[in-house]
Amino acid sequence: MSEWSKQDRFHAILSGERADRPIVSGWRHFIDKEQNAEDLAEITISFTKKYDWDWVKINPRATYLAEAWGNKYDFKDYQTVFPRQETTAVPAAANLWDLDVKKAADSAPLLEQLDAVRKIRQGLPDTPLIQTVFSPLTVLLFIVGRSAYVTKTVFGIDHPVTLESVFTEHRAAAHHALHAISLTLADYVQELKQAGSDGLFYAVTGTAHPGLFDEAMFNEFSRPYDSIVLEAASYGKNVLHTCGAYSQPEKFNDYRIDGISWDTKAEGNPDLDAALTATKVGGVDHALFAGNDISQIQQQAEEALQLMKDQPFILAPNCAIPLNVTDEALLQLKKSVSEKGTKV
Repeated sequence: MSEWSKQDRFHAILSGERADRPIVSGWRHFIDKEQNAEDLAEITISFTKKYDWDWVKINPRATYLAEAWGNKYDFKDYQTVFPRQETTAVPAAANLWDLDVKKAADSAPLLEQLDAVRKIRQGLPDTPLIQTVFSPLTVLLFIVGRSAYVTKTVFGIDHPVTLESVFTEHRAAAHHALHAISLTLADYVQELKQAGSDGLFYAVTGTAHPGLFDEAMFNEFSRPYDSIVLEAASYGKNVLHTCGAYSQPEKFNDYRIDGISWDTKAEGNPDLDAALTATKVGGVDHALFAGNDISQIQQQAEEALQLMKDQPFILAPNCAIPLNVTDEALLQLKKSVSEKGTKV
């Protein structure tokens, strides 16, 4: 191919093929610009153009899917990227039976995000876009006020329902809720296609950590529902993100995904030489961007590109870039690829 477009590179690399060069992107929350579609679209477009990213992971507010079932949050009070949760649609595990299937066309939080995707597509007509969608298990944890990470709690919820209550004492109700959530997300991701999304950034968050769910529990409460959502998203290119320490990216080798993103620097995780089937996405410690450690960003990017020089690869931070990132750090990430020019 004599002239590679952004779409050409994105689709080739996530199809397991080589392109004329690696591709790169970074993503972060803008917590003052995520409460409506117009602001989110405007900041996403300007952020993408400023750094000329090769593709876009749309970063909506972290709570938008839980809002579809009625959770309420205080968007004037944040802890990092999480607004304070005020109410939950499931105050007790028995209320899991009350969760029902939602249609995106009838859900204000989902309609808002579909509008944002349409606006971003209009502003970035030639740039690959993938929307962030959390797994049904993650959404359920958010709804009930439980953290999707083993070492964290939900901001605003002092006494959440216990995991034992949800997944053991009310096991059937949990499956009912997960089924309703997965069917809702399947409908939503079909609507995302019409809005202009090229696929999903599908985040299982920290649910793969064995300290939160052991293998049997994960296989029962995540895998079947992940399959429903990813099947609905099979029209596009889908990158799965498994977050934090002990995130077990190899667990997803049989998933219907095109890319795999994980923290290559976190405790208990493999590096980029892991035996994974999907295209690898990452390589640079996202925490470096908070410290504005330009030399380390450059070094890790160069090491990742060298290690992956003969394979399809997407250079990216290992998770969302911290809010206090500097222009200099982001420009270094972008420059790492533009200067390298190595074929992947």
